Amino acid sequence: MREAIQIDDPDDPRIVDYRAIREKDLVGRAGRFVIEGEVALRIAAGRGRFPLASVLLSEKRAALAETIPAGVPIHVAPQPLLEAIAGFPIHRGVLAIGLRGEAPDAGALLAGLPPRALVVALIGLTNHDNVGGIFRNAAAFGADAVILDGETCDPLYRKAIRVSAGGALLVPFARAGGPSETVSMLEDAGFTPLALSPRGKETLAVLARPERTALVLGTEGPGLPDAILARARTVRIPMRGGFDSLNVAVTSGIALAALADAEEGPGDGRAP
Repeated sequence: MREAIQIDDPDDPRIVDYRAIREKDLVGRAGRFVIEGEVALRIAAGRGRFPLASVLLSEKRAALAETIPAGVPIHVAPQPLLEAIAGFPIHRGVLAIGLRGEAPDAGALLAGLPPRALVVALIGLTNHDNVGGIFRNAAAFGADAVILDGETCDPLYRKAIRVSAGGALLVPFARAGGPSETVSMLEDAGFTPLALSPRGKETLAVLARPERTALVLGTEGPGLPDAILARARTVRIPMRGGFDSLNVAVTSGIALAALADAEEGPGDGRAP
């Protein structure tokens, strides 16, 4: 078994990054982020795009040390001590610190995608559960990237990573500017923006997928700004009984599943 560092003191300087996690979630952690749970840790250690700085496991989860790449420090502590360090109950007994690295340029990310590509653009999403759910769907249905506007919350927030089942560690993402700038960047890279809205003029079920497709999603309630709807192709998911309030993460899953399997349409991708 990989050698682990036994931690017996909550003030041990080697685990300073794990102290008072919730407080640091709010104020930031200087290029580092917290990974919680076995599923996310296994993805981070195997296929994840971000290097690990260290790992902290409860004694009952020490066997996970074998999944961690060589050179990454592994710390092990009794469950009560681990929770004292973190500042709240860590029932899964698994924490790690990832390194963000330099933030990618959104324009360069889009330009480097293949000729046939599917991306998700998030406008004004401030709920970490929704952002995490969208990244989980993006990973499941093979989206090539996610573009975030300036108001959308951080997909590397601890809860967002957990809800994404590690998808936020897999799918490339980059941050653009405001809503209009985000859509302009997509168009400049040859993407056709498909704006999801209950007021959409086209129906998802019969939509022919453009070669380079950007699925644009807004926050629940207000939805996408009218200025964005006016310049994008608007698409709706028909619902019965006039009910028009699908959760945005659920909406993303339905739309990505349809677009992932859709045949490419002629010209601008509109159905004949």
